[in-house]
Amino acid sequence: MSLKVFDERIKVYGDTSKKVCVILVGEDPEKEAQIISEGENRALTVFLKVDDWNNELSPWNAPPAFGNEPFGNGADNTLDFITGELIPFIDESFGAKDYLLAGYSLAGLFALYGIYKSSCFAGAIAVSPSVWFPGWPEFIKDKMPNASFVYLSLGNKEEKTRNAVMAGVGDNIRHMHEILIDKGFRNILEWNDGGHFKDPELRLRKGIASGLDLYENR
Repeated sequence: MSLKVFDERIKVYGDTSKKVCVILVGEDPEKEAQIISEGENRALTVFLKVDDWNNELSPWNAPPAFGNEPFGNGADNTLDFITGELIPFIDESFGAKDYLLAGYSLAGLFALYGIYKSSCFAGAIAVSPSVWFPGWPEFIKDKMPNASFVYLSLGNKEEKTRNAVMAGVGDNIRHMHEILIDKGFRNILEWNDGGHFKDPELRLRKGIASGLDLYENR
């Protein structure tokens, strides 16, 4: 069952009385959030739909990695909406929650960016995140996430691409994993079979389940 709330981009799935809420950012709530919520009843799932993927989820301007569309710098605006409007609305409507921020691909990078920029989240679930993004390794180098844990995953064939920028995704996610370990920050790096577009909903479901395990055992 889904509820249409104060913004048409938002849908709410699951038991609104649950203490933990997964805010899932993506493009298709019927395809992503409903599939995930059917397999996970430990949390409320709130789906935020984005329309301008390359701008709304991008932390800073960057040239196109494929095609002709460059990346904008709209992630801060999206994060401000989540922390300043969406979270207060959920708390007021359904009771105060602990929040996990989740996403796939560029939305996975956004989930990571969110816990570096905001203290509103207990953790992040970043499934096949776009950590190949120019400037990401430099951004995280001297920073600590404002959260308790991070779940990371990547397909084992994602770095095997002719795209020189995206081919760095494997080294960058290993590097991030090692940085977090060195800082004593709790995180998991899980490898999935296949390339970037294999079973994204199932990977998200698995990632959210693992993220909730981390939350419950934090």
